[in-house]
Amino acid sequence: MGVKVREKPKNSGNWWVFIDHQGRRKAKKIGKDKRTAMAVAKQIEARLILGELHLSKEHENQAPSFEEYATTWMTLNVPATCKPSTEKDYRSILDNHVLPAFGKKPVTEIKRMMIKKFLMGKIKSGFAASTVSHMKSCIGGALNVAVDDGVLMANPAHRLGKIFKKRNVQSDIKPYSRDELASLLDSFQTHFPGHYPQALTLARTGMRLGEALALQWDDIDFEGRSITIQRTFSRGKIGLPKNGKRRRIDMSKQLTQVLKDTKHQRKIETINNGWGKVPEWVFLSNNGTALDINHWRKRVFYKAIAKAELRKIRVHDIRHTYASLLIQAGESLAYVRDQLGHHSISVTVDIYGHLTPGGNKDAVDRLDDLDGDATIRNLSATNKKRASQ
Repeated sequence: MGVKVREKPKNSGNWWVFIDHQGRRKAKKIGKDKRTAMAVAKQIEARLILGELHLSKEHENQAPSFEEYATTWMTLNVPATCKPSTEKDYRSILDNHVLPAFGKKPVTEIKRMMIKKFLMGKIKSGFAASTVSHMKSCIGGALNVAVDDGVLMANPAHRLGKIFKKRNVQSDIKPYSRDELASLLDSFQTHFPGHYPQALTLARTGMRLGEALALQWDDIDFEGRSITIQRTFSRGKIGLPKNGKRRRIDMSKQLTQVLKDTKHQRKIETINNGWGKVPEWVFLSNNGTALDINHWRKRVFYKAIAKAELRKIRVHDIRHTYASLLIQAGESLAYVRDQLGHHSISVTVDIYGHLTPGGNKDAVDRLDDLDGDATIRNLSATNKKRASQ
């Protein structure tokens, strides 16, 4: 038996009495006065001891609502563990999808099958698997707070089983060939020469667009021919790269020279524009500030593709192009993983493993007999023996 008083959500000023008696758990919202809640708890505990209070099912639906725990989760947990862009996604998903379905329900009423039907309904309605996965994260995150609070014994959003088919990431890859990439870079040099260094950086490093736009001159080691990826631009804000890890990537001789020339040009622009000092960002707008991702994508990248009369691809497909060309050149998937910054080799294999068909024919050939004709001779001898019997 137990009767406890708690503030739910924390720092809200709302006080609840939680009762755990003979296998039943109940919750009752008392109000803003903690002393009143403590007095009620003592009365309930006394009545339970005397056997005067029996917990009936009519009281079972008085647990805190899902919305209360979702608010706590978004206020405390998400900012501490997620990037601002993810926090914004979760806020939108909660407001538009999850809260309309679960917000007013007491958390004790939310069952595993209810959650599963909700998610499968979203898949059936045409939402992307990644979006539905975020919905599941929002539901599970809020209910984890309820578990931590002792209101739920287990999180019903866990172990839901298969909700949707695993996405075939390979089908999303549409890289350019070497010749197509060369045509695109020629288009940049001809029609958008000021943006050619950035296009070449994407093509020769495979870094994400946000990572390229967040590059600073101190990140580049011209002598060692390497670039350290330390930050990224995401929705107008600076943050850590994806997976929260910094990485160092190799820089080709061509890219090294182009970026050296770009840095020299920046010094000239600084003097001509009266900027005072060379801007820290490698790639700049006309007024010396960092470039806007959407502006560059729409006003420069897509127009360069059109000028080159190439099939339209995403900026991210330049990253796939870089990886596919490395693999075609015989580089290992482990090296590709390190350059791209994947957190696991399995991610690299899942995305690019199909680009290496036949790559190990020499390896399996080495398993054959040293005498290449031995198998053929033995087979011929066997056939003659059978014929004579």
